[in-house]
Amino acid sequence: MAGTSRRYPMLRRSRAMWGSRRVWQPRLVFWAGALGIGVISVLFAVLADRAQELFHLMTGDGGGWRFYLPLAVTPLGFVLCAWLAHTFFPGSQGSGIPQAIAARHLRDDEDRSHILSLKLVVGKIMLTIVGLFCGASIGREGPTVQVGASLMLQAARWGGMAQARGLILAGSAAGIAAAFNTPLAGIVFAIEEMGRTYEARTNGLVLTAVILAGLASLGLLGNYTYFGVAKDTISFAAEWPLVIACGVIGGGLGALFSLLALKATRRIRRWNTGQPLQRALLVAAVCGLLVAVIGIASGGLTFGTGYVQARGAVEGTPLPWFFFAEKFLAGLLSMISGIPGGIFAPSLAVGAGIGSSLGLLFGASTGAAALLGMAGYFAGVVQAPMTAFVIILEMTGNHDNVIALMLASMLGYGTARMISHEPLYHALSRVFIAEAIRRRRAEAGPGSAQG
Repeated sequence: MAGTSRRYPMLRRSRAMWGSRRVWQPRLVFWAGALGIGVISVLFAVLADRAQELFHLMTGDGGGWRFYLPLAVTPLGFVLCAWLAHTFFPGSQGSGIPQAIAARHLRDDEDRSHILSLKLVVGKIMLTIVGLFCGASIGREGPTVQVGASLMLQAARWGGMAQARGLILAGSAAGIAAAFNTPLAGIVFAIEEMGRTYEARTNGLVLTAVILAGLASLGLLGNYTYFGVAKDTISFAAEWPLVIACGVIGGGLGALFSLLALKATRRIRRWNTGQPLQRALLVAAVCGLLVAVIGIASGGLTFGTGYVQARGAVEGTPLPWFFFAEKFLAGLLSMISGIPGGIFAPSLAVGAGIGSSLGLLFGASTGAAALLGMAGYFAGVVQAPMTAFVIILEMTGNHDNVIALMLASMLGYGTARMISHEPLYHALSRVFIAEAIRRRRAEAGPGSAQG
């Protein structure tokens, strides 16, 4: 054996390299980080579901004085979340996807640490759960992206890895994959939404992170489809008007959500400049009260993620005619309130409501129409059509509808681009980039501009 090593020095160097701690330590830390994302994502999902169950248990089933508790609980919960986010966890506000996008554009590790850190992992999870316990119309999927990116960036620091941008991308993809049990959607999301300048050399990082996070999720929860299995098959020849309507109307409403969210967020930020904390708490209180009023008016349907309503529609149970409008407003108010929480699940619920209403209008099956509405609306909100149809296919387990969902997603995306030219997450990410630049200039002092 020793003679073989002498004759083949390349083999000897290869053995030495693979036996080196410098080679194995980064890999082990990276693998541990990816598995950690899967485990924490599952724990986050379980706690989020429990929080919603407790809220509905607390407020009753539509009768008695407890049904009106949200008028007090929801605004107080919004204020508490906004205060904690502003005081102890700055950078945790909102979805979490804009923070992960911004971190990929920032070059300095200290700047990244303000929006991706272990402290923010704790804050993001805790405050999202509190928000759901108070009835906020938010989701956990966007926050899971920030959690995944933070964990992977921390793993990079511990393992001495230099590919920060690629690791943030990998952590974000792993977060989506573990949150929905949708590994393909995690990869597509990384390429289309997170990395508009995607680099092929990050393929291995993204794939490995998604596989390991997915294995951890499967080990804890087993294999499942997020919305169950969709049994309805879209007959394109007979239902093409429904496909077009869901794509165009869903995309238009998705773009409207994006446009209103951006305009409201910018105006609130400008208004908050003088007294940031007091005014932020006032905005949170008003938004929380309005979310409570809408929730009570809807019979409690708009509180929380909207998962139950969306799943029911996918499985064939029609939603009330105006559910989509009520959920649209509740989701918009929750987003602009400044509390931590995502828009993925609420957006899918709005889309299911749009599809359900259009299905009744066109005389089509509710399940098929809900799928098309989800694809059109979600593509309109995030302007990421591939992510929209892939994530819905994986969450419903029916691949017979792939062409119809692709068309609805593309129509939704095309309609949204005509109404709102700024993709929502990327527009919001620029806020965090601008804050990092301002912080740098403030640290450099007044003479830095002239230097």
